[in-house]
Amino acid sequence: MAASSPLVGNWNYPTSIRFGAGRIRELAEACKAVGLKRPLLVTDPGLAKLPMIADAMMALRKAGLEVALFSEVKPNPVAANVEAGIRVLRAGKHDGVIAWGGGSGIDAAKAIAFMAGQTRPMWDFEDIGDWWTRANPAGIYPSIAVPTTAGTGSETGRASVITDEKTHTKKVIFHPKMMPAIVIADPELTVGLPAKLTAGTGMDAFIHCFEAYCAPGYHPYAEGIAVEGMRLVKENLARAVKDGRDVEARGHMLAASQMGSTAFQKGLGAIHSLSHPVGAVLDTHHGLTNAVAMPYVVKFNRPAIEEKVVRLARWLNLAAPTFDGFMQWTLDLRREVGIPHTLAELGVKVEHLDKFAELAAVDPTAGGNPVKAGVPEMRKMYDAAVSGRL
Repeated sequence: MAASSPLVGNWNYPTSIRFGAGRIRELAEACKAVGLKRPLLVTDPGLAKLPMIADAMMALRKAGLEVALFSEVKPNPVAANVEAGIRVLRAGKHDGVIAWGGGSGIDAAKAIAFMAGQTRPMWDFEDIGDWWTRANPAGIYPSIAVPTTAGTGSETGRASVITDEKTHTKKVIFHPKMMPAIVIADPELTVGLPAKLTAGTGMDAFIHCFEAYCAPGYHPYAEGIAVEGMRLVKENLARAVKDGRDVEARGHMLAASQMGSTAFQKGLGAIHSLSHPVGAVLDTHHGLTNAVAMPYVVKFNRPAIEEKVVRLARWLNLAAPTFDGFMQWTLDLRREVGIPHTLAELGVKVEHLDKFAELAAVDPTAGGNPVKAGVPEMRKMYDAAVSGRL
């Protein structure tokens, strides 16, 4: 049984969210509500080519807004993407950012808005201690977020994950004012997401909820949000994967995604610690990598989380409300939505593991793991995840 946590915590909740099908029509009004006249719309190259972006920019211009587009964003955004976006924002004299897309596009956009008026290097604001206080709050530009995936929930988060290409490490850049001022959460914008990405992002939402639920510390609000988020994923992810036009399932998944990013202020854990080095070095999809790593970490954490998992299994109304029943259900769900079973299937090789274990042990998420995990423990979990041994 895990030791009880002291009744002490710092709790924060998300921003103004306009949720529902068709709400994208309110984008121009939302920009005006925030005071934007010359927004820079930041997205990824794939979305930049889709009609939804052209339609949005046309609607904004008809409303009298001078909007421009920036889309030089990698699937795992790097510092160079942020720096390029800042140059475009400054050159165009833009007064804020519309962050449009999945986790990569929104993370990059939030970092651009945050860094546009700063004089210190971005890495000076890594989520370490009180480093966020180094920022000049007056130099943070306002942002509006428009999610097109249901996974990271970056639209309701106060941080961005950016890869340092020099060290091949993912770093969390944090400031309370990085939270978008308004989120337009329109499930119709997620309808075109391919089944594979729907699965990977949906599992990411589940894992955010799950790791937050299991993380040490006293945060009953986050845990309550997390368990309901996991229920929504349980009942809707397979539906959304099988029928991409199921707007109801898409809507529930979008809510679950935002619930995950709200809940994980309590903490994340070794699923993310293992995933981040893989994504930084091999450029794998973040949610997919998390989904592959999940069962190996859950098994490792069993001594500390079994009681909570049994309680969760009852809440989720699993056929076997036990730790083993939960493990089997997650394995079955992964298989149903097409998640690979091993990290080897994502290109991870045995020769990667020593370096990956070192990086995982110092990842910002490692401290939230319910069982202390240093380099040997991370290596053990990597070995299991590469071979598929449970």
